[in-house]
Amino acid sequence: MRVFAPAKVNLFLRILGRREDGYHLLDSLMLPVSLCDEIRIRLDGAVSAERPASSAQIRLSCDDSRIPSDETNLASRAASLVCREAGLAARVSLRLVKRIPAGAGLGGGSSDAAAVLKGLNSLLKLGWGEPRLCELGLRLGADVPFFIPCRPARATGIGEELRPAGLVGRRWLVLVVPSFGVSTPWAYRRFDQLVGMTAPSPTITVPADGWPPPAACLNDLERAVLPAHPLLQQLKNMLLSAQAEVALMSGSGSAVFGLFGRKEAAQRAADGIRQTVAQHSRVFVVESLAEAPCSNPPEVRSV
Repeated sequence: MRVFAPAKVNLFLRILGRREDGYHLLDSLMLPVSLCDEIRIRLDGAVSAERPASSAQIRLSCDDSRIPSDETNLASRAASLVCREAGLAARVSLRLVKRIPAGAGLGGGSSDAAAVLKGLNSLLKLGWGEPRLCELGLRLGADVPFFIPCRPARATGIGEELRPAGLVGRRWLVLVVPSFGVSTPWAYRRFDQLVGMTAPSPTITVPADGWPPPAACLNDLERAVLPAHPLLQQLKNMLLSAQAEVALMSGSGSAVFGLFGRKEAAQRAADGIRQTVAQHSRVFVVESLAEAPCSNPPEVRSV
């Protein structure tokens, strides 16, 4: 079985507080995009409900040697979790074709985990619905439940409380991903140290078409991350100079993106930006998604 795991961007990300367990309370509008990892899932041999599920064997390989292939990989952990919860001893092979840059704030690891949960649910004919898959996903990470339905959504709580966001029409995005990544725990710690919760963020109201106005497209983590990585502000400025409607860091970075209403405008902007950043950043032209692709995702142009 071949499944696809889309990246996401945050059209806004506000930090509303912090729980006693250290998790931050958020308000974010999350958008899946057409840059996808590909995962090939195979069952090797018979699946047994008679042997203990702890005897399940998960084998993961990846075309990118920088990606861990042990139990620290969320895709591998997702497969193990399915076997335990289903009470099945299975030998599962996962082949990960990595296209979403790691450490970029694009949700690649969480999306991979969600794709494995959904893929094995289908392959093993478990019949679990979205609520059950989201519950399992939350055990793996706060972002994983978003990638189960993988539709535009307003995320609150620690990111697990999801409401569909009816975004009308398509947008094209220019993603610029520097050669360095940003650690999510570091970004939140730095936010707490440098910014903290001085006042609650105002509630963001979006218009009927679901797309937030540019003034609402703010990422509170930029106040912590951009001073430490000034290149990201330079990339944002390039996108705005190229007539992006919005330019923003996604999640905790390091990716920044520009939003465009027309594909041709996005491609022109990407071509121009590449000439300046080719030595230190990758540039992608991607499309907004209304739902996760079941077969081949829309073409992604990497320039």
